[in-house]
Amino acid sequence: MLLKLKYVLPILFCCFFSCADKQSNENEKPITGSWGDQGDGTYKNPILNADYPDVDVEKVGDTYYMISSKQHMSPGMVILESKDMVNWTTVGHVWESLSWVKKYDWNQMNGYALGVWAGDLAYHDGTWYCYVIDRNYGLFMSSAKDIRGPWTEPHLMLPPNEVLDDPAVYWDEENHQAYMICNTGKFKKSRENTAEGNENRLYKMSWDGKEILDSGEVIYTGPGAEAAKIYNINDTWYILMGEWYVKKPRRSKKIDSPENDRKQIVLRSTTNSIYGPYEKKIVFERGNGIERSCSQGALMQAPDNTWWYTHQLIQNIATPFQGRPQLLQPVNWVDGWPIIGEDIDNDGIGEPVLQHKKPIQGFPIDAPSTDDDFSNTTLGRQWEWNHNPRNSHWSLTERPGWLRLKASMPLPEETTNGPGNNNWSESTGTTFPFWRASNTISQRIMGNTTGAAVAKFDISQMAIGQRAGFVRFGGVYHVLGIYVDNLGGRNLFYVNKDGEETKGPKIKSNDLFIRTSNTGNQAYFEYSLDGNKYEKFGPQFTLKFGNWTGDRLGFFCWNDKEDQGVIDIDWFTYDYDGPKGVYKK
Repeated sequence: MLLKLKYVLPILFCCFFSCADKQSNENEKPITGSWGDQGDGTYKNPILNADYPDVDVEKVGDTYYMISSKQHMSPGMVILESKDMVNWTTVGHVWESLSWVKKYDWNQMNGYALGVWAGDLAYHDGTWYCYVIDRNYGLFMSSAKDIRGPWTEPHLMLPPNEVLDDPAVYWDEENHQAYMICNTGKFKKSRENTAEGNENRLYKMSWDGKEILDSGEVIYTGPGAEAAKIYNINDTWYILMGEWYVKKPRRSKKIDSPENDRKQIVLRSTTNSIYGPYEKKIVFERGNGIERSCSQGALMQAPDNTWWYTHQLIQNIATPFQGRPQLLQPVNWVDGWPIIGEDIDNDGIGEPVLQHKKPIQGFPIDAPSTDDDFSNTTLGRQWEWNHNPRNSHWSLTERPGWLRLKASMPLPEETTNGPGNNNWSESTGTTFPFWRASNTISQRIMGNTTGAAVAKFDISQMAIGQRAGFVRFGGVYHVLGIYVDNLGGRNLFYVNKDGEETKGPKIKSNDLFIRTSNTGNQAYFEYSLDGNKYEKFGPQFTLKFGNWTGDRLGFFCWNDKEDQGVIDIDWFTYDYDGPKGVYKK
């Protein structure tokens, strides 16, 4: 949702900015950077250099719609749209809350690394469908007449002991039969199937998209084979999926080691049957200077009938701290096979392009919203909560023009609350309650070169025992904020990923400005009392990829003693090295 900004940040990396002026600058030109639309008819990969993994794309009319997963974040399954496959903006989410199980609620917060995984977006007979598999709870579907919602409550289609991840659907109009394919892992694997890896099973589905009609048929088995997408192009069935190619013997949980590569494969039916038999070809692999594996995405067709492929970069390097970004590749058809990218080394397999002519010309530079002045009565779609929020404890209307966060007590330190044993966090400071505190709100970082975000807080209504401020978190957290001591003193503090606290000066001002900047994966915090003069506080720290998420920027608020105190956020601005669209009323 587009908001009327009180303050628009000039995008200048050579100097920092004053936070006193809040006048809109509607004449500001769109911003370019080291990735995305370059403003000259070309784009540089990634097109979305942020944590937008596991995408699927559906074109309706002249618009492309994309979904992307984000585990336990709420609302879940973000929806973006684009006219040219390069410039994407956020238009909503499928699930306003992760309502199918209580562990995603604010009073449990036990869904880290679970929840919304890779899904499938489809449009059929005037209805939108979204399918997802929650690893612990099964296959769900929701539908809507409008892509912006409202979406129906999630409907369970298969239990968790039958499916692993990554559903994809197809309606065969000619034969009036709907299908779903998904990774069923080894749940149903028979002794007769001696192939290594995951089974991918094709099911018949009811025409209304709500029910699975049979036990499925195995289409393909392979190491880490998943993320299938079904296409029928020129009366030929194609199934695209990612698969691991392991150069060294697999060690426990190390299939994604740098020496291994997750490649994009294509299965092509040798008959006019969706059941095959299929022949296989590797059509895309990393290369051309890109170290991270390239696979898992969606085919798209432009109005000139050219084909394109959007895909993520896999997390198989040490520092993918921005998460899994999206790259756009041209597709060349060679002997009936879609070769993705460019075959630079002439081995019949495509490698990613770094810069290319845009698929569709004439559309302006745009990007997902980041800045916010909280002047709307609904929350901007860039924001997502860490688990379902405690809705009674935040407001945009109690103080119009501000986001108010009310303090709750953190959940008790028990294995049933917080990350538990699901390997979400690398932080060792589990006694510090960040992972167990409700109503943490955040958005993705953009890019992996340079960035600076700043927010203005009113701390005048904080209560004894309350902690609130700015947080960066992904695989680890780092926080800078205010703690109110037993005498009512407001004290600046910083806590690192190990839960180690650095105490700062007492803050007597009611206004507090916090800024965080990063160069690559190295970041730090600063604070100011007037929005002009900033002082660094706390050490430089390293941003890290989580299981599986990139670094995020946001706000936290809790009280160690009782449910008392509020913090108000006036505005948030974010300057980064990448495309940023012109504000539109």
